Amino acid sequence: MGIVLFILVIGVVALLLILRLNMPKIKGSVGEAKAARQLSKLDSEEFRVINDILVTSHGHSSQIDHIVVSRFGIFVIETKHYKGWIHGGENSEYWTQSIYSDKFKFRNPIKQNTGHIRAVRNILREYPQAVYHPIVAFTGSAELKNVYSSVPVIYGWELRRTILDRSRTPCLSATEVEAIAERLSDMSGPDKAAKKNHVHHARTQAYKSECAERSLVCPRCGANLVLRRGQYGSFYGCTGYPRCKYVLNR
Repeated sequence: MGIVLFILVIGVVALLLILRLNMPKIKGSVGEAKAARQLSKLDSEEFRVINDILVTSHGHSSQIDHIVVSRFGIFVIETKHYKGWIHGGENSEYWTQSIYSDKFKFRNPIKQNTGHIRAVRNILREYPQAVYHPIVAFTGSAELKNVYSSVPVIYGWELRRTILDRSRTPCLSATEVEAIAERLSDMSGPDKAAKKNHVHHARTQAYKSECAERSLVCPRCGANLVLRRGQYGSFYGCTGYPRCKYVLNR
């Protein structure tokens, strides 16, 4: 009996450890599933929805949560499944998640999505007339407390309405929509090896960027970062401005 109990305890501890290590991935999957449900409410004849896309361009990979292709353009959506209060600006390098007295920083999702759009635009160069619509959607219980952005930063339940509100002027034909959707669909559901390589590369780049920031060196151009004061408080800006617009909030 004692041995059985010991094995059960070890099993429970191992399960809890696995869950803890994989919690970010689980949260991300939950958020993406919620967003996918909202997107499935769009008219499938007018809007083609592709989920979980891995785009490789110029030797770099971008994992994109959702893309919606329509005659009105290409909607590129970054989802975040967070709780607490969310604070951030469009040009900040990091945003802040506040849960009571605890604060956690995370990469600016608008800038993340800008990189995603750049990657998609590179593989769809034969469609220069396509209009790209960036959207950041928070699907958890988070409250967007102090978010300053010209890019739509919304709650997950607002996704369908936000897309419809921006579907005014056609820029693609029905044939072009089908061709683009088919190409992107071939990139959806990436295999585990490709996804693992992407995650490793992203973490390596994030580590290099953090090391540069701690030394007050701009991770984009290598110039120095200096303390400046703006409309929303103090921040570190690149001395290479306006050529480089890197901003670090601390």
